[in-house]
This record gives sequence, structure tokens and C-alpha cells, in this order.
Amino acid sequence: MQKQLEEIKARALDELDSISDVKELESWRVRYLGKKSGIIGILRSLGSLPLDERKAVGAAANRVKVEFEDSLEQRRQAVREAQLASSEEKEAIDITLPGRAASLGHMHPITQTLREITDIFVSMGFQVVEGPDIEWDYYNFEALNISEEHPARDNMATLWVDSARSSQGWVPLLRTHTTAVTARVVETMAPPIRVIGLGRVYRYEATDATHTPMFHQIDALAVDKGITMGDLKGTLYEFARRFFGAEREVRFRCDYFPFVEPGVEMAIECLVCSGGGCRLCGHSGWIEILGAGMTHPRVLERGGIDPEVYGSFALGIGIERLPMLRYGIDDIRLFFNNDLRFLRQF
Repeated sequence: MQKQLEEIKARALDELDSISDVKELESWRVRYLGKKSGIIGILRSLGSLPLDERKAVGAAANRVKVEFEDSLEQRRQAVREAQLASSEEKEAIDITLPGRAASLGHMHPITQTLREITDIFVSMGFQVVEGPDIEWDYYNFEALNISEEHPARDNMATLWVDSARSSQGWVPLLRTHTTAVTARVVETMAPPIRVIGLGRVYRYEATDATHTPMFHQIDALAVDKGITMGDLKGTLYEFARRFFGAEREVRFRCDYFPFVEPGVEMAIECLVCSGGGCRLCGHSGWIEILGAGMTHPRVLERGGIDPEVYGSFALGIGIERLPMLRYGIDDIRLFFNNDLRFLRQF
């Protein structure tokens, strides 16, 4: 067995010296130090040898095993250093090349849309106002002519906040629309008023391709002497022309909202079928984009504004719907999934 050990040792070390790849080193280790290697086989067969020979062969086999392990580690280190040197030589920096520009991010498509809409309304004389995300139910409902029995106050649509009531008995909630900002504006500002309120709103809804429990809105309010439905239509036509293009057809129809009277909904010609009818527009040729109307007299009265003296219109726009229509996006959840493959398109 001593002779067999010497043969194994000579053959193994010759192979090891010629190896220059980490994967080949692992194959060598399995071949000469693994469970089925010659060294292990000799160690397992020691029990069949006489005592004196068993001690001599066992000691020799262990010395060879330790020598293999040390040689393997030294060779592995040498191979790594050689590969590193080769890699550094291949990837040497050419200092004459221009530097690589830093990768910069950009605004989220929802932020881009908010700023674009804000710019349009500011150019028409509106100023930006904001309100709290956690709102009192009074400003979210009662001040907007939504009584306590109205379906919008059902706890299946509203996210209520478990906190103390106000001194007036008002209950905190996550606002369901930015129209709540309107209720605060008519209470704190004197006419003439032209404002837009924007931000996040919250609904207790299941998430699907067209609904999320948090989304964004912009509400606009104008209060002044002599304001009519014609002013509202002119404002909305200008907004649609500048956001969707002058060639896009616009439609007005009567609709109901508690805080306006009369109320209207504005739709634009479907961007996919150009009014011919398709699945996106429900084969109607039109897609609703916002609700609006003449502010209800009770809303003005609650804020201390005389509806007999001042006219007013209000409108509300769901922000996510606009880029979905403009770019043909079919799932609102894409805006919030943080998938860079989607976000980099805008």
C-alpha cells in the first residue's frame, strides 16, 4: 500500500500543477480527497492489515491527505491571483475616455400629471391650496351637502380613524376626495376665489385593475359675481384642449353630485377608437374623465358666502385616469408597483 500511496501522490500533484481553473480544482479535490478517492479507500481498508503495517500505512496516508489539502489551497490561491491579474489587465481604465454620466431618476408619471394639470389651471388664474389627508367628517361630508344618511358615509367606502372626536363631535377619517379642501376654502377665504386643491385620497375598496385604496385627485373651485355654467364649460374645454389635444372631441352630460347643482360629467372622445366604439370605452365612443357643476348653494352658505350674490363652479378630476387614457395603460396598479421597466417609459 505504501507504493500505491506514492503513485497516487505523484499523479495527483502532477495534475494539480497543470490546473489553472477554479472549477477544475474542485474536480481535482473530489477526485483525490472525496469520499470515493484512493486516499479514503486506503484509510477505510486499514482494518484488514496487521497492526504494525496498519500504523505505518495510516500515518503515511494521513500525511499525503494533509499534503493534498495544503497543496490544493496554495494552488487555489495562485489560480485566483492569476485570474484577478488577467481581469485587471483586460478591464484597465483608459483615462483618455470621457467619463460615464451619472444615472439620474425622473419624476413619477403621477407627479408629472399633477404638475402638468396644475400648470394649466395656474395659467388660467387659479392658485394651489392643500388640506390634511386626515380630515374631519364634517368637511368631508356635511359641509359638502352630504348628509349623515348619504351612502358615501357608509363605513364600507370610508376609512375611519380610531381617534378622539373634535369638540364639535366631528369624527376623523382619511379624506375620500379633495373636495374636502373646497369646504375649508369657502369657510376661510373671501370671494373672488379661484383655487385648486390636490393630493391623495382614500377609499375602502378592493384593489383591481381600475381601483386602489389610495389615489390622487385635483378639485377646482371658482367663486365670483356673475359666474355661470358657460365659465365652467370654457374652463373645462381649455383644460381638455391643452391636456389631450385640440383635435379631441368633448361631451357634457347631466350628472348628480351632492355638492353641485346642476351637475355635469365631461367625457372625451375615446383615444383608441376615435369615437367608433371599442372595449375600452364600452363601445360608446366616449370616456368620462371628470365630474363638475355649479356649486350647491348650501355649500356656499355653510362657508358664509351668499349664493344670491356670488356664483360658483366646482370640478373634480381623478389623476390616475388621465395618464391611463393618454398612454393606453390598462391597469392602475402599474403606477404603484415600482417596476422600473414601466416607470422608465415616462
